Amino acid sequence: MATRSIYRTVVSKRIIATIPRSSRCYSASKGPSDQASSTSASEPETHFGFQTVKESLKASKVHDVFSSVAASYDTMNDVMSFGIHRLWKDHFVRSLDPGRKPGGQPLKILDVAGGTGDIAFRMLDNAAKVHHDFETSVIVADINGDMLREGEKRAMASGYLPSNRISFKVEDAETLNSIPSNSIDLYTISFGIRNVTRIQEALNSAYRVLKPGGVFACMEFSKVSPAPLDAIYQQYSFTVIPMMGQLVAGDRDSYQYLVESIKRFPSQQNFAQMIRDAGFLTAGRGYDELTFGVASIWKGIKPVEARK
Repeated sequence: MATRSIYRTVVSKRIIATIPRSSRCYSASKGPSDQASSTSASEPETHFGFQTVKESLKASKVHDVFSSVAASYDTMNDVMSFGIHRLWKDHFVRSLDPGRKPGGQPLKILDVAGGTGDIAFRMLDNAAKVHHDFETSVIVADINGDMLREGEKRAMASGYLPSNRISFKVEDAETLNSIPSNSIDLYTISFGIRNVTRIQEALNSAYRVLKPGGVFACMEFSKVSPAPLDAIYQQYSFTVIPMMGQLVAGDRDSYQYLVESIKRFPSQQNFAQMIRDAGFLTAGRGYDELTFGVASIWKGIKPVEARK
């Protein structure tokens, strides 16, 4: 118990020390007032839900949303998916089947936007239970320190920590600055990529850090079909979900943003093309739909003869 207490203190301090300040995300350079005004006027814009904002502001706004929902993240996903997200996550991990294969090496996995550890814990369990592999490791990367602290707390409670099988690290999905190129066997991102300011940059960074032959896998909310079912889903999303956010978490605005961000995310086909544009090879159409397209899974492989 003393060892765990010491480890918890050390890890928490490390995470706190690496949390970026609110101005860290894509901040514009400062200078004379006329220069600042010119910079602001010419700065690219992006969407934050249905709002149009400067690119330099989106990351901090998203950071605030997830700081607000970190402690109730599972509840949030239950509300967003009718509770089905747990089955989707189980399926996602089973389809990847992480773990050392006979004659192979332990895997090095990077789970991006994975702060609370939902996917990471499942992957470690799969490696241990299916492949008797206790050496495969996961780096859980997230731009939000509150989400990472929640993940670390769960890892301690579940026995994943203290261990060298899992680590938590503050990282920006667009840059992954501390992750070496060609170092990762499996890159996963689950219900996180739609919140990234420049999605193509995140895909490019995923390509960079993966080893040739490495696998990119993304699960995200997507477009529902057929149209009559989508109409019902949209009605639920824009009326029930924000109201439930207010009732269960006292936070209507964060849930409103989350449903708007789903609506703004590219279609399954367009996102698959973005993955190919980053350099990945995809099989067939490049994605599989879950529950009539409420969510989808996209996968890509970095070619063995990868481009520079």
